[in-house]
Amino acid sequence: MEQIKKLSLEGNTMQSNELAKKIADLLDEKKGKDIIIIDLKGKTVIADYFVLASAKSTVSKDVGLEPRGRDIDPKWAAIDYGCVILHIFHEEAREFYKLERLWDDGDNITRIQ
Repeated sequence: MEQIKKLSLEGNTMQSNELAKKIADLLDEKKGKDIIIIDLKGKTVIADYFVLASAKSTVSKDVGLEPRGRDIDPKWAAIDYGCVILHIFHEEAREFYKLERLWDDGDNITRIQ
Protein backbone atom coordinates (compact mmCIF):
# COMPACT_ATOMS: atom_id res chain seq x y z
CA MET A 1 0.00 0.00 0.00
CA GLU A 2 2.96 2.32 0.51
CA GLN A 3 3.55 2.16 -3.25
CA ILE A 4 -0.02 3.28 -3.94
CA LYS A 5 0.49 6.17 -1.51
CA LYS A 6 3.49 7.31 -3.56
CA LEU A 7 1.45 7.13 -6.77
CA SER A 8 -1.08 9.59 -5.39
CA LEU A 9 1.70 12.12 -4.92
CA GLU A 10 2.73 11.67 -8.56
CA GLY A 11 -0.86 12.02 -9.82
CA ASN A 12 -0.33 15.54 -11.14
CA THR A 13 2.40 14.42 -13.57
CA MET A 14 0.76 11.15 -14.62
CA GLN A 15 -2.09 10.60 -17.06
CA SER A 16 -5.23 9.20 -15.44
CA ASN A 17 -5.02 5.97 -17.47
CA GLU A 18 -1.40 5.45 -16.35
CA LEU A 19 -2.36 5.99 -12.70
CA ALA A 20 -5.27 3.53 -12.97
CA LYS A 21 -3.01 0.90 -14.53
CA LYS A 22 -0.27 1.35 -11.93
CA ILE A 23 -2.77 1.07 -9.06
CA ALA A 24 -4.22 -2.10 -10.63
CA ASP A 25 -0.75 -3.59 -11.10
CA LEU A 26 0.17 -2.87 -7.48
CA LEU A 27 -3.06 -4.48 -6.28
CA ASP A 28 -2.21 -7.53 -8.38
CA GLU A 29 1.22 -7.73 -6.71
CA LYS A 30 -0.48 -7.48 -3.29
CA LYS A 31 -2.77 -10.44 -4.08
CA GLY A 32 -5.91 -8.44 -4.89
CA LYS A 33 -8.54 -10.53 -6.70
CA ASP A 34 -10.78 -9.87 -9.71
CA ILE A 35 -9.10 -6.53 -10.42
CA ILE A 36 -10.73 -4.42 -13.11
CA ILE A 37 -10.31 -0.92 -14.48
CA ILE A 38 -13.46 0.87 -15.60
CA ASP A 39 -13.03 3.77 -18.04
CA LEU A 40 -15.57 6.43 -16.99
CA LYS A 41 -14.46 9.24 -19.30
CA GLY A 42 -17.51 10.87 -20.85
CA LYS A 43 -19.87 9.02 -18.48
CA THR A 44 -19.48 11.00 -15.24
CA VAL A 45 -17.59 13.91 -13.71
CA ILE A 46 -16.77 11.83 -10.62
CA ALA A 47 -13.49 10.44 -12.03
CA ASP A 48 -11.87 9.20 -15.24
CA TYR A 49 -11.43 5.64 -13.91
CA PHE A 50 -12.60 3.29 -11.20
CA VAL A 51 -10.26 0.50 -10.14
CA LEU A 52 -12.11 -2.34 -8.38
CA ALA A 53 -10.59 -5.24 -6.46
CA SER A 54 -11.77 -7.90 -4.02
CA ALA A 55 -10.09 -9.10 -0.85
CA LYS A 56 -10.85 -12.14 1.32
CA SER A 57 -10.40 -10.30 4.60
CA THR A 58 -12.21 -7.21 5.77
CA VAL A 59 -10.84 -3.80 4.83
CA SER A 60 -8.81 -2.13 7.56
CA LYS A 61 -9.95 1.26 8.80
CA ASP A 62 -6.30 2.39 8.72
CA VAL A 63 -4.95 1.54 5.28
CA GLY A 64 -2.09 4.04 5.52
CA LEU A 65 -2.82 5.98 2.30
CA GLU A 66 -2.76 9.72 1.65
CA PRO A 67 -5.55 10.14 -0.91
CA ARG A 68 -7.65 13.26 -1.48
CA GLY A 69 -10.46 11.54 0.34
CA ARG A 70 -11.63 8.16 1.51
CA ASP A 71 -14.76 6.44 2.69
CA ILE A 72 -13.87 3.29 4.59
CA ASP A 73 -16.28 0.68 5.86
CA PRO A 74 -15.31 -2.77 7.19
CA LYS A 75 -16.50 -4.37 3.92
CA TRP A 76 -15.71 -1.64 1.35
CA ALA A 77 -13.13 1.12 0.98
CA ALA A 78 -13.47 3.87 -1.61
CA ILE A 79 -10.19 5.77 -1.92
CA ASP A 80 -10.13 8.96 -4.02
CA TYR A 81 -7.02 9.78 -6.03
CA GLY A 82 -8.73 12.56 -7.97
CA CYS A 83 -8.97 11.19 -11.50
CA VAL A 84 -9.00 7.58 -10.23
CA ILE A 85 -11.17 6.13 -7.47
CA LEU A 86 -10.06 2.82 -5.99
CA HIS A 87 -12.73 0.50 -4.57
CA ILE A 88 -11.57 -2.44 -2.44
CA PHE A 89 -14.35 -4.81 -1.45
CA HIS A 90 -14.77 -7.75 0.86
CA GLU A 91 -15.85 -10.48 -1.59
CA GLU A 92 -19.50 -10.58 -0.39
CA ALA A 93 -19.88 -6.80 -0.69
CA ARG A 94 -18.44 -6.88 -4.22
CA GLU A 95 -21.02 -9.48 -5.24
CA PHE A 96 -23.85 -7.53 -3.60
CA TYR A 97 -23.10 -4.07 -5.08
CA LYS A 98 -21.77 -5.17 -8.51
CA LEU A 99 -20.42 -1.71 -9.40
CA GLU A 100 -18.97 -2.99 -12.65
CA ARG A 101 -22.49 -3.84 -13.84
CA LEU A 102 -23.59 -0.24 -13.28
CA TRP A 103 -20.80 1.23 -15.43
CA ASP A 104 -20.26 -1.47 -18.09
CA ASP A 105 -21.12 -0.37 -21.62
CA GLY A 106 -19.37 -3.28 -23.33
CA ASP A 107 -15.95 -1.90 -24.13
CA ASN A 108 -14.87 0.19 -21.17
CA ILE A 109 -13.74 -2.52 -18.74
CA THR A 110 -10.21 -3.92 -18.58
CA ARG A 111 -9.67 -7.08 -16.51
CA ILE A 112 -6.25 -7.38 -14.90
CA GLN A 113 -6.78 -10.97 -13.72
